[in-house]
Amino acid sequence: MAEFEEEERGLLGEDEDEENPAPDTQGEGEPRTPLPAICDPSHLLHRIVVLVFMCFLGFGSYFCYDNPAALQSEFLQDMNLNTAEFMQLYAWYSWPNVILCFLGGFLLDRVFGIRLGTILFSLFVFGGQIIFAIGGLVKHFWLMEVGRFIFGIGGESLAVAQNTYAVNWFKGKELNLVFGLQLSMARLGSTVNMNIMGSVYNKVGQSFAAGHTTLGVSLMIAALTCLFSLMCALVLGFLDKRAEKILHKEQGKTGEVIKLTDVKDFPACLWLIFIICVGYYVAIFPFIGLGQVFFIEKFNFSPANARAVNSIVYIISAPASPVLGFVVDKVGRNVIWVMCAVVTTLAAHMMLAFTFWNPWIAMSLLGVSYSLLACALWPMVAFVVPEHQLGTAYGFMQSIQNLGLALIAMAAGAILDTRGYLVLEVFFCACICIALMAAVMLYFVDYLKGGDLNRSAADRARLQKEATSHSEIIRRPNKLTSGESARLTPMSASRLRNRYLSRLGAQIPVHCSTHLSSLAHRSVLK
Repeated sequence: MAEFEEEERGLLGEDEDEENPAPDTQGEGEPRTPLPAICDPSHLLHRIVVLVFMCFLGFGSYFCYDNPAALQSEFLQDMNLNTAEFMQLYAWYSWPNVILCFLGGFLLDRVFGIRLGTILFSLFVFGGQIIFAIGGLVKHFWLMEVGRFIFGIGGESLAVAQNTYAVNWFKGKELNLVFGLQLSMARLGSTVNMNIMGSVYNKVGQSFAAGHTTLGVSLMIAALTCLFSLMCALVLGFLDKRAEKILHKEQGKTGEVIKLTDVKDFPACLWLIFIICVGYYVAIFPFIGLGQVFFIEKFNFSPANARAVNSIVYIISAPASPVLGFVVDKVGRNVIWVMCAVVTTLAAHMMLAFTFWNPWIAMSLLGVSYSLLACALWPMVAFVVPEHQLGTAYGFMQSIQNLGLALIAMAAGAILDTRGYLVLEVFFCACICIALMAAVMLYFVDYLKGGDLNRSAADRARLQKEATSHSEIIRRPNKLTSGESARLTPMSASRLRNRYLSRLGAQIPVHCSTHLSSLAHRSVLK
């Protein structure tokens, strides 16, 4: 019986070790001296400080992106531009990002690293804005276009770096709030630009001769926000390097895996999402870029009021994005939300085109629908493609979005110069109608494939729970070691006979029993 008890203790001992693991022991070296909460990278207070710098990292980029929209009439007058030339400033920003949306994550992961990459992209943003301002000072429009191109090289990639820092410092449910705060700060930058750049231009005009010099100095003052963001990038790099040494963690990475060959495997639903993305956003950003003069000419607004109503989309988006994102997460039904956002946007553009109603109503609807679509559309990509294709899918989506924005920006300028604002608004309505048709098609295609995109949040939670339980059941037998599997395997009749004979002291040839050979020899020696 001793042998049976020994084997039983062997089996139970391993289970007890698994259930009651030995306490962790500290590594070699002296224990780390406790740090104040605000200096400890593992403490929430320190991470809140990091979050502040993280949010301001993209403030300058978003502030300066819409400098042309905030000073549209001043650009046209001081630089002697037509609308088509003016919209080239937005097109040149988008052109580099047709390619860089694929390469931004790769450069951060494999070439520069998150810290150096963030600083370099911030330098591109700052340098591009400086060149843009110098072009205004010397009245060389081609130099302003070069500045916008360089600015665009850093702008979108800096947003990727910002998200990478967020994932590196915050986990789980914290990320939803962090991404919401980052988006709100970005919209705040756009809003502040729209509402103060006119005043900055007027103040500068009181000290300098009116004209391109005033415009250049105003843009140079705007570049201070990019310098501030560059300083935030330097501080973030220092704090992240310090946390890496203290916590012994690795430098953050984007996690993007870009494989262009994956494009051929994209399902029909994903291509419809791409069409919605392009058709929708080309009717938002180019319109905002041209909105100031539109509100002045059609509604007889003063320049200050025109800038204010033009910025309401960003003002509403700042607080609405986190709230609507929470609602979409709780309710689900993403396709329905997308259709509602597209229909509301179409109604807002039609109000602006065919009525003289107060434009605050239409622009407020535009702000809500713009926020809602962003919360419902972009997460659907993760429901359509497997995880290893997400980097390619999002990169391709951003790439064609920037391609569409560049092309439509030039088309919108040409239409406005030759046909006027009414035809331009009809053109934007046509783009929204394309997005609406794609959304309706997406609903039916998804319905025929099982309705995964339009599931409620409760259904998704239930399916995820079932999938988790199923995977645990599949993995459970694999937790047994080879020794445990051998002990739990039923013995054959010959092995049972040999075991019985060994207990009687009979000699058992080694080749007859491998598992019991040592037990047999011990019995004989007794």
